[in-house]
Amino acid sequence: MTTVTLGHPETILHAAAAAAVVRVLEAYDLDVEYVTGSRDELKAAMKAGGIDLFVSAWLPDVDALWLDPSLGMDVLGELYKPVFGWFMPEGCAPDVVSIADLGRDDGVVNRNIVAAESVLERVRLGVASYGLTERGFTIEARPDEEAWQHAAKAIEAGEASVLPLWQPHFLHHGGRLRQLEDPKNVLAGEQAARMLVRREARGELDSDLLDELDELMLGHKVVSALEYAVRCDGMTTDEAAEAWQRGRLLPR
Repeated sequence: MTTVTLGHPETILHAAAAAAVVRVLEAYDLDVEYVTGSRDELKAAMKAGGIDLFVSAWLPDVDALWLDPSLGMDVLGELYKPVFGWFMPEGCAPDVVSIADLGRDDGVVNRNIVAAESVLERVRLGVASYGLTERGFTIEARPDEEAWQHAAKAIEAGEASVLPLWQPHFLHHGGRLRQLEDPKNVLAGEQAARMLVRREARGELDSDLLDELDELMLGHKVVSALEYAVRCDGMTTDEAAEAWQRGRLLPR
């Protein structure tokens, strides 16, 4: 095999992580062709044998559909561990340590929670489980990009707002957020970002390459920094991946 068809979900975060994986493939003199699209389009491509390597599926819950046996894909490695939580900008409302503390802060924390549409159900679950509606909290659903721009402004202003986010995420780059504890453990905990390799392609790929991919761990800081570099520093995904490979993406 001289060319690998690499699929990834149609987001900047996944594209940036995929570009980091491509640096490993290129070290084995492999050419790479990208495939992206909607979930239905990617599922169809897998089923047709049109994706050799997929970066990545958040398992066991978020992307469980990619484990459909009819798609012919096997799990490989673990690039990072996505976790959903509620965050606040560092330095504000220091007495609010956990979600259970919200509503007991004399009005310091903004009672309007702006939620990205992709995490709306998770936010509703948190609000209901902690009785926050009775404490005056409301949920405002916005398209993902609008919600993240709201969060970015809140972070810049040091505003005491609840920011529901996955980690990694470009907004975590720079360490300006702190996570609220979830004592009831209702926010649908940790996932594993795992690659998927086409079953028939596994036998055609170098065993050393497969071992290296299986051991590759990017982690939250790297993936957040990769996405930040693309969104905020104007890099392409390939430029961000090269900066990571050369040790220029994160401070030493």
